[in-house]
Amino acid sequence: MTRRFWLQSQPIVKPATSADLPRTLDLERFLPYRLSVLANTMSTAIAGAYAERFQLSIPEWRVLAVLARNPDLSAAQVAQRTAMDKVAVSRAVASLSRTQRIERSVEESDRRRSRLRLTAGGHAVYDEVVPWALAYEEAVLRGIPPQVHAALHDLLNDLTLRALALANTLPVTDQNVVAADVVPPASLDHNALRTSRG
Repeated sequence: MTRRFWLQSQPIVKPATSADLPRTLDLERFLPYRLSVLANTMSTAIAGAYAERFQLSIPEWRVLAVLARNPDLSAAQVAQRTAMDKVAVSRAVASLSRTQRIERSVEESDRRRSRLRLTAGGHAVYDEVVPWALAYEEAVLRGIPPQVHAALHDLLNDLTLRALALANTLPVTDQNVVAADVVPPASLDHNALRTSRG
């Protein structure tokens, strides 16, 4: 069965007159565009700490960061937590396996499923990149009052849950946004990089 997303389920209503036509999309105020530009800008800047030195791509770093905080995830679970395409995660996992930065273990109860965790080499890369990433975050947030910083994280978490609820074709209400059985991307947790090895 083909899954219908929330946007696809909404009726298309043709405007009665030219006056009812939607206004031109203002990209500079369009939230998805703004968030995408910000995320790409910050990811590219942080990549400067690892891209050349460790021959590590942005998807590979995201996989490392998630597995450092949550070892023994499957590739599908990594894709869920990073909100990355499964193909991109698969390629990142394959590359990290070749460079011996992650290792796989097969579940005894289901030989078709494998779990991923960092090797000593993967932890070494992670430990070198984290201080730089945290320093960059601190520089970006410098001068922003702590209460505004906290409110930003609350807002990002709320927006993530609402977007995931819509992606899962759920009606968005204050009640089911809180109760939605979804996992926000680990990148939204500002304590994620500070977590010690599990």
